[in-house]
Parts: sequence; C-alpha cells; structure tokens
Amino acid sequence: MNIRPTSQDPSGEDGGKPIQQNEQDQLSRPAKGWGHIWETLVRMGLGESSTRIGTGLFSVMLVLVVAWVMSDFYLGGQVLPFKQEAAQAASIPTPTPVVQMPSYDTTTLTNSVSRQVDIHTNLPSHPRFDILEYTVQQGDTIFSIADKFGLKPETILFGNRYTLLNPEFLSVGQTLQILPVDGEFYIWNAGDGLTGVASYFGVTPDDIINWPGNHLDAATIGDLSHPNIKAGTQLVIPGGTQAITSWSASLMISRTDPASAKIYGAGYCGKVYTGEIGTGTFIWPTANHTISGYDYTPPIHPAIDIGAHMYDDVVASDGGVIVYDGWNDAGYGNVIVIDHGNGWQTLYAHLSQMFVSCGDSVNQGQKIGAIGVTGNSTGPHLHFEIRNASYGTVNPHQYLPAP
Repeated sequence: MNIRPTSQDPSGEDGGKPIQQNEQDQLSRPAKGWGHIWETLVRMGLGESSTRIGTGLFSVMLVLVVAWVMSDFYLGGQVLPFKQEAAQAASIPTPTPVVQMPSYDTTTLTNSVSRQVDIHTNLPSHPRFDILEYTVQQGDTIFSIADKFGLKPETILFGNRYTLLNPEFLSVGQTLQILPVDGEFYIWNAGDGLTGVASYFGVTPDDIINWPGNHLDAATIGDLSHPNIKAGTQLVIPGGTQAITSWSASLMISRTDPASAKIYGAGYCGKVYTGEIGTGTFIWPTANHTISGYDYTPPIHPAIDIGAHMYDDVVASDGGVIVYDGWNDAGYGNVIVIDHGNGWQTLYAHLSQMFVSCGDSVNQGQKIGAIGVTGNSTGPHLHFEIRNASYGTVNPHQYLPAP
C-alpha cells in the first residue's frame, strides 16, 4: 500500500493539488456577510444595543444630509427663482387700493390738553344734612363764603337771618351758620302753623317735614295748623326764600324831609335844606377804580365796594346837598348821603373821617371824607351806591366813566 506523503513540496509537481483543494474548500464555505455579523451579535447579547446605536447613527447621517441639502440649494441661492409676483397676481383678481393715512400738522397741537398722572381718587361727597359753623376770616365776603360751600350768597344771609341782616354786618371773627342746602333757617315759635311758615318761605309743608335734617315724622306731626313741633326747634327750609331787608331799601332822604332817616342812625339831619343841584352825571368818588370785595349784586349788595387804602380821599360823585352825615346802625359805619336835587342820591359808607356837615352844599369832585373800616368791614374800602327816586338802587358801573 502506497502512503501519500502529508508534506507538500511547493516546488514539486504534485505540490499544487493540495493547495487547490484548500482553496476550493474555502470558496465552497458561505461568506461572513451582514447577516452573519448580526447573528454573531445576537448570540453575544448585543442585538438590542446594536439596533439603538444603528438607529442613532442613521438619524445623525440623515440630519447631516438634510442640512447639506438646505445649505447648498436654499441658503446658497442655487434654487431657481420662483415667480412670486405672477402667483400673487393670479390669486388677486383686482388690484387692492392703497389708503393714504391723513397727515397732521403737529404745530397745531401745542395748545392741546395733556394727560396728567394722578393716583389720587376723589370719592363722591355724601349729602350733608347738618348745619355747620364757620368763623369769618380777614377778606371774607358773603360771596366768597358761599363759594366755599357751594351755596348761593342769599343762603348765607338766610342761614343767619337773626344776626346778619345784610352783607355789611359781616365782621372778622364772627361765627356763621352754614346750611346744608340753599334755603332758609327758621327757629320754631310757639303757636306757629306749619302751613303758614311754609307759605311765608315759598315752599310746601312736606318740603319741611321730609327734610332729613329736621327729624320730623309725618305720622306724628299732627295738625299742620298746630303741629307737634317744640318751640325753639331749628329747622332748615330747603328751597325757601324771602325778601332781603336792607337799611337803604327805602333810602331816598329828601332835602325837604331829611329827618325821615332818623331810623337809620345818629347821622340823620333834621332840617330842610336848599342848595347845589347836580349835573346828572357822575364821576368816580375815589382815585382807585378797582372793585374790592362786593360788586353790584342785588338784592344781596346794591352797591359796589371800591378798593382803596386807609385815609385815601373820597370826593362827591356829583354836586348836591348833604342830607345824612354820621353813624349808621345797620353796619355801614360812618355814612354820607348827598341829595343831588334832580331825583338822584349817592351814598358813601365805612368812612374814617367826614369833612362836611348836614346841609352843606358840595360841588362835583369836592373832598367830603376819607376811606376807613368803620362799621362791619373786613378791610378798607368805600361802599358806594347810586339811587334814583323812580328806579331805586342802580348799577353804578352803568353811570360811572369806564375805569
């Protein structure tokens, strides 16, 4: 038996056969592809991990590809231009009109009102039903006090009807009652009838009964002619009014009967006089022509208050005869009245000095006195009135020259 040598001589003749057989065996054995690799990984327990890793790598590659495409074609400007204008024109059947905004001239806005920041909130005021007290200050007038409390000047007088008969009674330090509403103040007297009191002030009994501040009960008021109201009860008469009494309401002190002015005070003259007749025209009685305090506001104040300094000259507004010269009891202090003999008279009040006497004839522009604060006055000024026998007290502004 022949035994084939196991060793092979590479250079021998028979040495090639074993080598070719080995190569054939290798070619006939299946190749180690992706399936074999995956099988190997599964056997090793790395299948799930490999799947996650592969998925992640694929996603990263996909993002990189997309980024490259975007940068190369869009950001790089490689895409052919799209005819956007044509598309828009096709989608809009008619041109859209363009509305021009109006122009504004800002130079005309210089006087406009600017908004101011104010964090303070004003709460609405509640109705007031009680009577307040107010102390008169230097420079106060009936009008300025009324403005402070939102009332009519007449209400200040009516609310103090027992102490303030006319505006000239006002004095510094005086205590005034301030009503809650425009109207009257009344102190009930024994025997008064509610119907009669209401009628006197121009209101109805219900106006008085229903005012909360009066604390009256319609169910217990009883007979209106003899109501159950205690004497001395202070009542507010809302909307009430009455004639304002002034000492000069009937001031026509005739030179033929000057003694009729005796009721006004110690300055009355008691004889019959004749003398100068006025011109019928008037001049300012002071060098100053400004109004200080009260202006002509009938029936509250049938005169003008002319501002001046203490002891400034006061002259006759027109010629005539002195028919009142001295003190007045109604708050006017020292007063001079000139009868002009033609149906006109002029009055000068609160004088500090008087340089004429009863019966004297004076010419227009003649000095008759000096500015003062006599009587009830909150500062130096001249209370000046012009009266006519037919028309009563008139507005001096209509008869004096323009300032």
